[in-house]
Amino acid sequence: MFKKGGIHVSGVGEGYGGYGYGSSVGAILVLFILLVIITRAFI
Repeated sequence: MFKKGGIHVSGVGEGYGGYGYGSSVGAILVLFILLVIITRAFI
């Protein structure tokens, strides 16, 4: 999801995606954020 100069999510997309970490770090961050949102939704 985090491509070079693409989506901005609290500056994470630009910070990591711009340096080529979008494929690994970006995916982990997205999964972590989704996990937190889902957890809070059920709690």
